[in-house]
Amino acid sequence: MRKFVLIVAGGSGTRMDSNTPKQFIELAGRPVLMHTFDSFEKFSSEIEFFLVLPKKQLELWNELCKKHNFEVRYKLAFGGETRFDSVKNGLDLIEGDGIVFIHDGVRPLVSVQTIKNCYAKAIENGNALPVIPVSESVRFADSYGNNALDRSKYFLVQTPQTFQTGLIKKAFEQNYSDSFTDDASVLEKLDETIHLVDGNRENIKITYAEDLIVAKSFLFPQ
Repeated sequence: MRKFVLIVAGGSGTRMDSNTPKQFIELAGRPVLMHTFDSFEKFSSEIEFFLVLPKKQLELWNELCKKHNFEVRYKLAFGGETRFDSVKNGLDLIEGDGIVFIHDGVRPLVSVQTIKNCYAKAIENGNALPVIPVSESVRFADSYGNNALDRSKYFLVQTPQTFQTGLIKKAFEQNYSDSFTDDASVLEKLDETIHLVDGNRENIKITYAEDLIVAKSFLFPQ
């Protein structure tokens, strides 16, 4: 079965206090985004890459590709006003049946095992959502007060959110809704059951400067 990965890289460096978009910040000598490509190449040499970037970032990305001799082949789509629009633009480039992994460009530490978990579950059940258990206590708060929740019933969601291509392309034919918090929630709107699989804790989304320190420690453990 064909394997596609749609890498969505539309971030900025605002929360990093950086003028460089966070997917282009160097991690262990290379841009974060290139490490993300590496993770999927380790999973399969036959995977087909699709990249979504803001149009205004393309020149910088091309410069970085030349600088780092990055020669991975991919098809490019430009980002839209929302993540929903960006993912839809990428999905429109994918032709044929298969499994598509939709992945954050700033999650370079997804493990091969997590990708395998997602692939197997998506083949079996049509979709897969990698999650990790909540390890800290959780409380719910509103204007009336707050109370403790049973953390065993809650999970943190990661990517790649993984789907049979026909299912997810159909889901993205819907009009955008504020209830779409991620790609799985778009499919869920069609009354599809979402299937959870084990993610990996080091699969962090690089957002803040300290995340780079954590990511580097995983890449080069002592």
